[in-house]
Amino acid sequence: MPISGSMRDAVLDRSSKEPLWMQLSNVLRKSIETGALAPDQALPSESEVIDRYGVSRTVVREALADLVQRGLIYKIRAKGSFVSPPRRDLGFIGSTLGSSADLLAAGRSSSTRVLSLTAETADEDEASALRLSPGAGVIRIRRLRSVDGVPTLLVQTTLPRDPFAGLLKSNLENRSLYEHLRRHYGVVPVGADRWIRAVVPSAEDARLLDLPAGTPVLDIESIAWGADNVPFEFYRALHRSDESRFYLGIRE
Repeated sequence: MPISGSMRDAVLDRSSKEPLWMQLSNVLRKSIETGALAPDQALPSESEVIDRYGVSRTVVREALADLVQRGLIYKIRAKGSFVSPPRRDLGFIGSTLGSSADLLAAGRSSSTRVLSLTAETADEDEASALRLSPGAGVIRIRRLRSVDGVPTLLVQTTLPRDPFAGLLKSNLENRSLYEHLRRHYGVVPVGADRWIRAVVPSAEDARLLDLPAGTPVLDIESIAWGADNVPFEFYRALHRSDESRFYLGIRE
């Protein structure tokens, strides 16, 4: 697709403290948000962007990676980058973004309350999921996430106590756990397995989710691993199914 419109007229400021990749990401994001680039429309090729803005391929790829992270574009191997369809649906079931980043990408507001943060010993399921010895030390975090002011996700996350013992002193209120792990421990999820089923929550869990007793919810279990292929996170979550749909896009 040739570069045209606002993208053609945009200029990157090389004297700015803002990195070039971020400036380029903002140019592309503006074209998407204003409708200059339509849903499922192809973005200009990397070579076209390099020629137009005089930047390196690394800058272009960092800008595109940022847009993928925000959920604004998707990539198809050997075909290029395309504008994601607008959505308020949630997509973290089929991605490694995590729920905080997915909510941001979907244009939703969220808040997180930490109900408990404790050092424990792994139960059988946790030890199996995280490849730990029975009774190994773990950290359990129980949180309640509200979306657009509605209690939506009740999640218990378990991580190995080693190397994450510092989490016990961390303030995770209204913070993304994945972002915290990336910044402080260099851990980035590269894959996850998830299992979903419908269940009826306990009376206490229904109360926390502000649901009438007996209302079904989605029960989600997840094991996530990093670049070393070692599992670092196991969580069990209850997600209201009356306020949101999950989006899972499959493309070749």
